[in-house]
Amino acid sequence: MNHVQAAGVVLTVAGLSGYVIGVTTPYPGRGFSVAGVMVGLTLFAVGGGFK
Repeated sequence: MNHVQAAGVVLTVAGLSGYVIGVTTPYPGRGFSVAGVMVGLTLFAVGGGFK
């Protein structure tokens, strides 16, 4: 696993956890968690994750 792929995994997990927390407890900026998931999946794919 290279650095880009690892960053994608970390960002995806952080975005998903932020989204789950945002569903139960509203907080400012929770919409950025969806963007974090999208960017994380993109980095994972660019790093060669979907082979």
